[in-house]
Amino acid sequence: MRAMADNNDDDILAKEERAAVDLKVTAPGRLSTEHIRWDATGRHRGVLMTGSDGADGPKAFYIHIEAKPDRIEQVESMLADILSCVEREPATGPWFGVRYSDTVFAIFEAFPDIAGRNAHVAGGGGEIFRDLERMNDHLVQPAHVAKLDILMSKRTFA
Repeated sequence: MRAMADNNDDDILAKEERAAVDLKVTAPGRLSTEHIRWDATGRHRGVLMTGSDGADGPKAFYIHIEAKPDRIEQVESMLADILSCVEREPATGPWFGVRYSDTVFAIFEAFPDIAGRNAHVAGGGGEIFRDLERMNDHLVQPAHVAKLDILMSKRTFA
């Protein structure tokens, strides 16, 4: 769910930065400025993924999304676009797009296993987050994608 680096040196640096962030970021949510890398033009990476795959089993993503105040409608539309992609993904289970405030949104999505989560990342929802132009235009900071293990769940509504 992050943009691929242009060369191996950048990719190694990106891996080192992700590893450093994994050590510092212990919970999903808003990133502190120390975790955000900006390029020379003031653009961010679009997405920052934290956490690890861990043992196979039920998995989830919690994605914290902070819209620019003048891009709220575009972020709502982006969430609808992601849902449209997710509805065609057989390994993506429960999916929720939520709002915390006027500009703060989140996605919670569940998968049966690591392979299902990886298929989602490679699919249309992941493609939307790899659109750096869109992410930088719409978001105050990179979307924070936290990899989670699902411990327990209620699978249906009563």
